[in-house]
Amino acid sequence: MYKVFFNDRTVYFGDNFSRAFMKNKGLFYKYSNLQELDELLNVFSKVSYIENLYIFHEDMLMLIEEFKACFTSIEAGGGVVFNSRGEFLTIKRHGIWDLPKGKLEKGEDFAMAALREVEEETGLKSLEITHPVISTYHTYSLKNQRILKKTRWFEMKYQGSADPVLQSEEGITEYRWTRPGETDFIRQNTYKSIMDVLYYQNLI
Repeated sequence: MYKVFFNDRTVYFGDNFSRAFMKNKGLFYKYSNLQELDELLNVFSKVSYIENLYIFHEDMLMLIEEFKACFTSIEAGGGVVFNSRGEFLTIKRHGIWDLPKGKLEKGEDFAMAALREVEEETGLKSLEITHPVISTYHTYSLKNQRILKKTRWFEMKYQGSADPVLQSEEGITEYRWTRPGETDFIRQNTYKSIMDVLYYQNLI
């Protein structure tokens, strides 16, 4: 199943209603039309006690495009940065543990944006992308507008020795070089999308 993080909850997309209904709990909806979907998302955003929303249609690509049509889309790039000791970098942004990331600028691809944003937010130079990781999707509201943000993540190698210099104007106040597996402090105070990245990298 595809999924999008809806603030601290999750929207799942699938093409097999019966199988998902038997195995999961939440709100289930068989896609009918765009207007109905838009109204459903308004309801789901207000009914916070429903943890998961499952949306189904046999044509998954069409379903996802219809879902995207309910939002303004933003694209971003981010990095899982490792140092020479095998530790990865976490930052605290607005009081929540996060990974460095930011929006694409005009003319950038995801990799270019990821390198630029990691450097801007952490002050680290000598960064090298080793390979792509995964893409995550999450939603939020901005000035009464629904935003759907796609972030493409890359594993990076930091080859320098200087300490990070944090971008305070982005609300970044703290950093830690973290050993894989020593992540309890992150799990207690982070976003579901960040947990997905760390699980994919076997860092949890």
